Amino acid sequence: MKALVYLGPERLDWRDAPMPEPGPGEALVRVQAVGVCGFDIHAFLGHDARRPAPLILGHEAAGVVEGGALDGARVTVNPLVTCGACAACRAGRDNLCATRQIISMPPREGAFAGWVAMPERNLVPVPDQVPIARAALAEPLACGWHGVKLATRALGEAPARALVLGGGAIGLGAALSLMAQGAGAVTLVEPNPGRRAALRETCGVDAVAPDALPDGAFDAVIDGVGFAATRAVASARARPGGVIVHIGLGEDTGGLDARRMTLQEITFLGAYTYTAAEFRETAAALFDGRLGPLDWAETRPLAEGAQAFADIRAGRAAAPKIILTPDHG
Repeated sequence: MKALVYLGPERLDWRDAPMPEPGPGEALVRVQAVGVCGFDIHAFLGHDARRPAPLILGHEAAGVVEGGALDGARVTVNPLVTCGACAACRAGRDNLCATRQIISMPPREGAFAGWVAMPERNLVPVPDQVPIARAALAEPLACGWHGVKLATRALGEAPARALVLGGGAIGLGAALSLMAQGAGAVTLVEPNPGRRAALRETCGVDAVAPDALPDGAFDAVIDGVGFAATRAVASARARPGGVIVHIGLGEDTGGLDARRMTLQEITFLGAYTYTAAEFRETAAALFDGRLGPLDWAETRPLAEGAQAFADIRAGRAAAPKIILTPDHG
């Protein structure tokens, strides 16, 4: 099969790769759509030691099952593979499984390829009326869905006023999830003017520049970027007694104002992916329209994926998400 293979910092090659071989309880999925994630960009830049070259990246996938009991099923893929037996899995917090794996990280190759092997329990059927490229958005949207649930749980109610940092698919997914889960006013911060305009005009989100924000005014701040600069913004903008939910993994340290967070009893929560139940909840919300029309992704051929990475890196991509489509011909 053909695959887009990461070879080292800022190096991708469209080349032949071995077909995946499904293990016990797994299915072979013919990939029809796969999104480019911020984690893929971090790996592409050489910033993620967990993803060493050579490696097939990509974990936001949807496609059609080939063979086995689910043959022909249109599915979206939960890329997080967990044991199902440890204390975290038994408690319904399987995203914290000590032996968790995710495709696009060894030992599991990713979905920037013609096919990917996945446990059958990780596959969610997609209704016929839902375009398969839209179904590939379930994974990034689930990250925001999980973060919003954490914020609501910490506050004891849906936030009346929420702020989201970052207009990529993670931040946009958090904003859409806030609205779907009953939040009040939702503001999204995006520094790129082109993307900011696209978020307002195409996605129906109140997107503003970074300097257009009052301090201490938001019940919940969701950081979909995870840089020191965005953590500093979150520390300043959360109200006393508010909550910061940190999803992005842009850089490891810096930014938090620990003094203000202590004096104002601001809760800080890390949010890693989603549980299997939350992935299915997000998929259901995607399928029934609660997350909006979801027509804002840009689609490109997987064979041209290297250019997509370059455009994202250079800030030339206005769309919140680029979806890559393999050509199996």
